Amino acid sequence: MAHNTVEKTSVTLLGLGAMGTALARTWLSAGHPLTVWNRTPARAAALAAEGARVADSAAEAVAANPLVIVCLLDDASVEEVLAGTDLTGRDLVNLTTGTPAQARARAEWARERGARYLDGGIMAVPPMIGVPEAGGYVFYSGSPELFERHQETLAVPAGTTYVGEDAGFAALHDVALLSAMYGMFAGAAHAFALIRREDIDPAAFAPLLADWLVAMAPAVHQTADQLRSGDYTKGVVSNLAMQVAGTPTFRSTAEQQGVSPELLSPYFELMRRRLAEGSGEEDLTGVIDLLVH
Repeated sequence: MAHNTVEKTSVTLLGLGAMGTALARTWLSAGHPLTVWNRTPARAAALAAEGARVADSAAEAVAANPLVIVCLLDDASVEEVLAGTDLTGRDLVNLTTGTPAQARARAEWARERGARYLDGGIMAVPPMIGVPEAGGYVFYSGSPELFERHQETLAVPAGTTYVGEDAGFAALHDVALLSAMYGMFAGAAHAFALIRREDIDPAAFAPLLADWLVAMAPAVHQTADQLRSGDYTKGVVSNLAMQVAGTPTFRSTAEQQGVSPELLSPYFELMRRRLAEGSGEEDLTGVIDLLVH
């Protein structure tokens, strides 16, 4: 009788924090032979019971498999942990959060040590790992050949999105999306602050807020189209002059509700600056040019 047995790629994983542990469990569950190492050995005990091989050192873990995945605290930790290892011939995938410049420097650092390099930006929290319906995914950038070679293995914990050969692009996409997220959180915080002292149930207000944010989200496509074309007046519904004229209402409402306008004021100031340049018929897209040095 013939058996269709596909040998799973062996993986080395350095770093067993909350994210690293979640990644490790998904590879183990999917049948990938896994070697792990962590600075605090006790964190590896549970994974050892689940079938992981625990290395005594980072160097031993790196030597165990061609595919080495790093998920540590920061870029300095990557430097420190890999300093005494032989990376020759290794496929190094760095899932440590860092800046685009750090990723580019780390790619060159890996190349000088004989390794191929792929950088990753994880768009998920640990509970989303290994749960496809949660929607988590990882941005990857760097060697396209390396991504193609290991895409199936990398897709086990979360979806994969390759964003380019420039090693810094994964980190850049990661931070760009998270920056937008914090901007959204700031707006939501201001909205809740406005109703905080009123007889309005936050739980009843929340669906209204969520639905409104969802309804406004498609505006990013128009912004992208305007940036690409260079025509910031294209498809404008409410122009900059009209929107700036409405900002005193937001400030007055905040004052009357006893709420600081500090989350909104910087954006309103950028709007006024753009208007002062004579761009009243534009959309809000011109604010982006004010932010770029």
